[in-house]
Amino acid sequence: MNSFFKIKERGSTVGREIVGGVTTFLAMAYILAVNPGILSASGMSWGSVFTATAISAAIATLVMGLFANLPVALAAGLGLNAFFSFTVVLGLGCSWQLALTAVLLEGILFILLSIIGIREAIIKSIPMGMKKAVSVGIGLFICIIGFENAGIVINNEATLISFATFSFAHKTALLAVIGLLITIVLYMLKVPGAILIGVIATTIIGIPMGVTVVPEDFKVFRLPDAPYFCQFDFKGICLDSEGIFKFAILGRFFVIFFTFLFTDLFDTIGTLVGVANQADLLTDDGSVVNAKQALLSDSIGTVVGACLGTSTVTSYVESTSGVAAGARTGLASVVTAVLFALALFFGGCFAIIPSAATAPALIFVGYLMMQAAGDIDFKDPSEGIPAFIAIVSMPFAYSIAAGIMYGIITYVICKVVARKVNEISPVTWGLAVIFVANIVFEACTK
Repeated sequence: MNSFFKIKERGSTVGREIVGGVTTFLAMAYILAVNPGILSASGMSWGSVFTATAISAAIATLVMGLFANLPVALAAGLGLNAFFSFTVVLGLGCSWQLALTAVLLEGILFILLSIIGIREAIIKSIPMGMKKAVSVGIGLFICIIGFENAGIVINNEATLISFATFSFAHKTALLAVIGLLITIVLYMLKVPGAILIGVIATTIIGIPMGVTVVPEDFKVFRLPDAPYFCQFDFKGICLDSEGIFKFAILGRFFVIFFTFLFTDLFDTIGTLVGVANQADLLTDDGSVVNAKQALLSDSIGTVVGACLGTSTVTSYVESTSGVAAGARTGLASVVTAVLFALALFFGGCFAIIPSAATAPALIFVGYLMMQAAGDIDFKDPSEGIPAFIAIVSMPFAYSIAAGIMYGIITYVICKVVARKVNEISPVTWGLAVIFVANIVFEACTK
């Protein structure tokens, strides 16, 4: 096991990998309830999507662990599932089968791009300062997710957002703050598995507070529903209900396809860079260790998910919580994969863990990922300004892809103005052109 996963070589232990894998699972287990809820709005069965979500996450994460040897977990991506249901199906009037077809084709294309190394080349082309900025931006992004999940950040008509009052009127927020304090104290005392212990302790404390709810019909074990299998609509790509070819329908499909493609591509790249940076798994030239295998694993996950009946499967930023707990190898991913498989039969046990218990883990990881900011040369405006734009864009746009897009565009502009064009790689030039074209396209179609 040690030679296969290189546990000692990466400065870890089997115990840390197990704790890290469990922590990652607990931090992202919410997707088992959230994804079926979102996709069921498109007319899909909640139970079937739950099964597809668990199985696709287990398979994709297992492939990532065994093939890429990285502590990165995968599951159906938030944002992409909302686009699937509310934009493609409910907004454009497409069938969920057609939406799954777009996800399948996107995954197949990503497999090809991963094999020939295009996605890996994109990662290598991102400047080191931007890689650090992506890590920091992701930290702020998952931090605000944690604040939102816990109800700490609430809407405010005057200031847009504000903090909730930490009282029993906002029990979820109060419990999350208690959990965060527990996690901080344990971390300061250098207690192994501080984040995981914090999640468990917060869940227990939430019982008398009424936040952790154990339902009366609670069952430890239950059989899962059958998932959808290969429910695709290839005719709907270009044919209307009467079987007549129409360019408008084909054009609409390509818009759907490229939206899935673009968002998944840069969300995945950003997540891999952020997790690898935190786990100290970037090579000397700034590449992610085993990047090609990681990207291929991610692509395989998307294809498997589409075949089972769920939206795009992608790498999860919550993997950083496992890294913070000590994970450094694919063994942690294997542990997470096993837990996703078990969740098929013990979903009720994991469902009682409230968002207030996992939110402190996400908030605390935000601090850990902020440490990369110290490696960014903010004194050089051509490096610091693009990094700043990338960092603030992620939480405020609520998108990792947006942070990379605006950061790269700003990077090219700053380098040109600073007369440092030689520092811009051809791939970075190409990305900037694509990003600008994407912005113009979106502006013209809205």
